[in-house]
Formats: sequence, C-alpha cells, structure tokens
Amino acid sequence: MGDSTFLSLLPPLAAIVLAIATRQVVLSLFMGIFLGHCLLFSGNVLSGLAASLDSLVQVFADGGNTKVIFFSLLVGSFIALIRASGGVEAFVAWGTQRQWVRGEKSAGLFAYVVGLIVFIESSITCLIAGTVAKPFFDKFRMSREKLAYIVDSTSAPVCMLIPLNGWGAFLIGLLSTQGADAPVGLLVSSLVFAFYPIVALVLVPLVILRKWDWGWMAEAKPVETPYAAGGEDIARPQGSVLLLVLPVLVLILAMPVFLWVTGEGNMIKGSGSTSVFWAVLLAVFFATVFYWGKKILSLQRAMDIIFQGMGELLPIVLILVLAFALGSTCKSLGTGPYVAGLVQNFPLAWLVPGIVFLASALIAFSTGTSWGTFAIMVPIVYGLHDMAGVSLPLILGAVLSGGIFGDHSSPISDTTIVSSLASGCDHIRHVKTQLPYALAAGGVSLILYLASGIVAGL
Repeated sequence: MGDSTFLSLLPPLAAIVLAIATRQVVLSLFMGIFLGHCLLFSGNVLSGLAASLDSLVQVFADGGNTKVIFFSLLVGSFIALIRASGGVEAFVAWGTQRQWVRGEKSAGLFAYVVGLIVFIESSITCLIAGTVAKPFFDKFRMSREKLAYIVDSTSAPVCMLIPLNGWGAFLIGLLSTQGADAPVGLLVSSLVFAFYPIVALVLVPLVILRKWDWGWMAEAKPVETPYAAGGEDIARPQGSVLLLVLPVLVLILAMPVFLWVTGEGNMIKGSGSTSVFWAVLLAVFFATVFYWGKKILSLQRAMDIIFQGMGELLPIVLILVLAFALGSTCKSLGTGPYVAGLVQNFPLAWLVPGIVFLASALIAFSTGTSWGTFAIMVPIVYGLHDMAGVSLPLILGAVLSGGIFGDHSSPISDTTIVSSLASGCDHIRHVKTQLPYALAAGGVSLILYLASGIVAGL
C-alpha cells in the first residue's frame, strides 16, 4: 500500500461502527479485515478475500495469540466446573450471611476490591472479579453490564499503576531499548501522570455508591437465574464455599509462580500470555481432581462439563480471533504509525501532552491493543522529548493513559472481550454501556494533560 494514509483508519473504524450499529460483531469484524486487505491489494476483491481468510489462520502462528485463545476457552471450562460444583451458591450464601455483601452497593464494591487486589495480569483480574462477584450481582438483581464495567475498569488500570507484572516488564524493556539510563525510575515517575487509569479507578466507586447509571447503563436489566431472587433456598446450599474458593486461590497463586518460572527467576520478566495459560490450565486440572476426589463429579461428568464450558465461549473466542486478525491487518496498513506521525512536529508545545494522549487513544481504539500502542508511541515521545524539551515523564504518562483509554473503549480489545466473557454479559451491550464512563474519565484526563502542559510552561 505504500506510505500510510488516512485510509489505514477505515478498516478498524468500519468494523467498530458496523458492530455497534448491527450488533453482528463477527460479521462486522470480518468486513473490517476484508476492507483492509482490499486496500492492501489495491482494490482487488478476490485477492483481498483470500488474504482475509488466510489472516484468520495466521493468528495461530503467533504463540502469544494462541495461548490467549486457549486461555479464553479454558475460562469457560473453569467457570462451568465451579458452577456445576455448587460452590457459587455456597459462596453467595456465605458472603451474605457474614454481611460482606448486603445489597447493590456492597456487591459493586466487592467486585471493585477484588479487581484492585488481583493486579498480576489484566485477564486474570477480569476473570477472578467477574467469577466471584457475578452471583452476588444476580442475587441482588443487578445488571451484568454494570459488573462488566467494574471488572474492565479495574483490570488494565490497576495492572498499569502497580507494574509488578508483565505490563511493567514490557514497558521497562521498551524504555531500555530507547537508551533510558534508569528505565524503572522513569516508568515509576511517569505513573504520577497516568491520569486515565487514576481517574477511571476513582470513578468506579462513585458510580457504585451514587448509582450513576448513565446512558445505556440505565436501560440494562438483570439476568434471571435460579438464585437471582435470593430467599431461603440459597441460605442453605448443598455445597461448600471451598468448592469455589480453593480453585480460585490456585488460579491467583499460580500466576506469579508461572511469571517467576517463565522469567527464569525474575517475575517482572515473565511471559504474561504463557503464565495466564498455564495458570488457568492448572486451575481447571485442580478443580477437576478436587471435585472428583470429593465425589461431587465423576471424571466423565467433569470432562463433559469442561467441553461444554468451552463450547459456551466459542462465540467470544471467535470474536477474539477476528480481533487479532484485524489488529494484524491494521499493522500491515500502518494504522498506528500514521496516527503517531500526526503528533510529531506539532507547533504548540503546551498541547503536546494532550495530543499524545488522544493519538495513543485513537491507536489503541482502532487496533484493540494498548501494548501495541506503547510499542509505537514510546519511541516517538522519546524523540519529542529530545526535540522539544517536553517533560518525558509527563508525555510518557500520556502514552500510557491514552493506550488504556483507547483499549478500554474498544470493542476489539481482548481485555474488553474477556470482561464480557467473565461477567456473562453480551459483548456489544458491555461496550455501549461502558462507553459513557470511559469518555467521562477520558475527558477529565485530557483536561489534566492540557493543564499540565500549561503549568509546565511548554
């Protein structure tokens, strides 16, 4: 296609607009991929179609993508096993009897606190918070859309602000390749200016406590379940709370262990995709053996449930495959570099932090990846720092914020998809109901970056 132009934005934007307008996510994503490959092949429809289909196969050529896909399938198995054990109902009754969760506000805060505590990896954060909080939301007749918003808003933001995980390792590596003398110190100093994750995490408890149901969220309805109405039937469950707690603990504890193993003794350098895959695989294995040993499930019944759980999540996994393929298509088109190039040589220095924030957000929104956005933007802002004398921690914080803002808002982001999955929420409904809150936090963040540029005297 040659040098990147504004046409490189069309495939992701077309896919997103179509998905929201038609609610046919799979078809919309494929149309975005098809449009992108038609552009790559100068309008040749047949070549574009062939390349589009091949791009879906090529998704599995990337080991990281494949592990995330298998992780998502195993999430379905994990949730199905816990549900079949009776541990979910027991946990709800246990938490209610001890008055941990007494109503809507405490249920929302419970999901929020769990999301803050589990900061090892964003997908694991979504999974754990969604799994343990979902029955409380159902019991108190709260919408799954609200739960999806809470777990999504406490996944990437908290992993970014507490970078003792793969996020920190990735960013430290990027800064090191740019020649930073003290990459760890630079990253820590930039987190002070990571306004979007901070604002997003502050906004969530306000939404919960003040019941701020904005836009589509006000129309969201609770899902009817056997224990949605509460009552005496759930107060005396047949199962034990350990049937839920122990498998979840295995999942939580396995994550840092596998980060340590894959990092060869350094957790910060561990592989996030490998670790989440191994962790959820171990959790599924433990749950199977545990329930079999307790004579709750036979091995045959457990295997049936494992495959049934995978089957329930196949539509979500297909969306994930298409999202990866669309991201690859955008990379071939040069979508990220095109947007990033608009930032360079901007004449008004005090606007640079705000422009960097918006550019990073647009890249992440269009490509569905915050890490890919960081890889594109970090070298650019390092150059801006040298050329214009802009505060490096400030504009690096703007990159981090913009990447998370765009990723948080994008329907093709893997974190957004996993949040829908873990909360049992329709994906497009999650995207639509979350968007007003993401835009509000993004608007406040933009104002803070503009103000910071003025205060810094740029």
